[in-house]
Amino acid sequence: MIPLKTVLLVDDDPVNLALMRKVLERAGYCVWAAPDGNKALALAEREHPDLVVVDLMMAPTSGFQLIEKLKRWPNAPAHFIMVTASEGDRHQVHARKLGADDYIRKPLVIEQFLASVQRLCPLPTPEDTAASPTR
Repeated sequence: MIPLKTVLLVDDDPVNLALMRKVLERAGYCVWAAPDGNKALALAEREHPDLVVVDLMMAPTSGFQLIEKLKRWPNAPAHFIMVTASEGDRHQVHARKLGADDYIRKPLVIEQFLASVQRLCPLPTPEDTAASPTR
């Protein structure tokens, strides 16, 4: 059986966290959520997510710092999406330098958010599932 794709959501806004979680779970992803960078590090170490969606402005660890820390791990997540209410283009440039694959401004446009996740972390197709050996 092909394992589910896992996404770690990190946002200090509980409303945004709940919205992103609901969208991704309905789409078929296994979702872990953390309200701050420290809890996200612990979850990432335990769960090894395929993708991390991280808010830029959080305390005590910013989204930039979290990506930097995770990127140094030998088993770093494959992809990162930064979400932010920040309008500054320099933040986007810095996020890309750190390894963010996408940069999405808040308020989230759900279709854009889901399309980005699906592009970076595609779910297995029915053909993939049929071709995988059973245990």
